[in-house]
Amino acid sequence: MNLSDQVHARLAGVTRIFPAMGSQQPVHALGPVDLDLRHGEFFAVVGPSGCGKSTLLEVLAGLQLPTAGAVEFEGRPVHGEVPEGVGVVFQEDASFPWLTVWDNTAFGLHRNGTDESEIKKRVDDALAFMGLRDFARAYPAQLSGGMRQRVCIARTLVLQPRLILLDEPFGALDAQTRLLMGDEVLRLWRSTGSTVLLITHALDEAAMLSDRIGAMSARPGRFMDIVETGWPRERDSKIVSEARFGEITGRLWDNLRGESLKSLGHAGMSVP
Repeated sequence: MNLSDQVHARLAGVTRIFPAMGSQQPVHALGPVDLDLRHGEFFAVVGPSGCGKSTLLEVLAGLQLPTAGAVEFEGRPVHGEVPEGVGVVFQEDASFPWLTVWDNTAFGLHRNGTDESEIKKRVDDALAFMGLRDFARAYPAQLSGGMRQRVCIARTLVLQPRLILLDEPFGALDAQTRLLMGDEVLRLWRSTGSTVLLITHALDEAAMLSDRIGAMSARPGRFMDIVETGWPRERDSKIVSEARFGEITGRLWDNLRGESLKSLGHAGMSVP
């Protein structure tokens, strides 16, 4: 069996229900969901707002416990904490404003007690890889939004994760910067051989970056369709001009239009 055929992480019958709080009724946010992530693949999840995409990621990361079902990473159960070998990057700028780019990137390694010489090597390599070497002594406030996200990715990269979970990491960036950051993430993915799961609202982003895309229903989120993109591993943002790109985004929108209208209805808006 090829490594790419092996299951790297698994969600089996996973459901997440948030309990009632005060006058609020319980919220069935997710599932049941079944998903096998293949070793070394790039998998994106798209779906309407509030469908449980981020909940899925947090359950897989061990940041939330499922109400029902099982979660595994590398054949071992995930129990309420981020497993060794898993890295998470969120949309929010998670850099520490009082630390330089270099010290932000080294933060997790210092907390893990990594040897100082190893920290220097990993941080220097990560900053060079992410194009941040010339900004090592700058502070986050001196950087653009895209560069701050590069710092957050570099801080994850130095931990050498085998599974990288990205929760809308480019959501606050303009369209052009998102395309360029997508190229950077593809380069990172190819270089590390890590498995990547991306949560995104952007259908074009999912279509460009992924080997497979899971389209989720309105809440409670379930997978309605899994789309195989068929892209070569050596790809970049130039593929947005290919006919296949339009076919993929069209199929995703066909899946999601009705579900998005349902979500608007749940939010109290009229649905045509």
